[in-house]
Amino acid sequence: MQTFDAARTEAAIHREFPAYGPIEAILGYVLFYVLVDRATPVVVETFSETVLDLSSSFLEFGLAMALWFVLAVTAVDQVRRQLAALGLVSYDEYQLRVWSRVTPSSLRTTGYLVAVVVGGGVAVLTFQRAIETLVSLIPLFATVDPARFDIIGLLAMVAFFVAYGIATHSLDRLVIGAIHALSAD
Repeated sequence: MQTFDAARTEAAIHREFPAYGPIEAILGYVLFYVLVDRATPVVVETFSETVLDLSSSFLEFGLAMALWFVLAVTAVDQVRRQLAALGLVSYDEYQLRVWSRVTPSSLRTTGYLVAVVVGGGVAVLTFQRAIETLVSLIPLFATVDPARFDIIGLLAMVAFFVAYGIATHSLDRLVIGAIHALSAD
């Protein structure tokens, strides 16, 4: 286990701060918010009227609390990562220790740029179909009706999530890498 070194130089802090991850975390939370927002009416209708006979206000409150919980956990994690990059706290994650010190090479930067464009394009093209499929899966699983299963929609949903993940990860690496490169000068 690596020991916490409080006496780091200013140059070392500039190479490591900001840590990778905040843009990816923000875009991931935005996607989670959109999914919960689009799925809430279907969840409320399915579970309050047909399956469990739960109160609609109880379900809406539960989904709102899930949004707040995920936001709080994401914010605390990102604050801890950034404070660790500054050397103020310890954050025992191997990826943070290794990749926060790396400014991407020009080849890697080009790869990230291509990944943002291609991943973003695929995500944009499959977004609507993926959301529709996700929302249609809620009553399907609640009522266990496999006859209405849409395999093409499921493939579009998987393609969307993979493309969105690749695009947000690459965008985070591009922006934070550019900040690292600018601060190194």
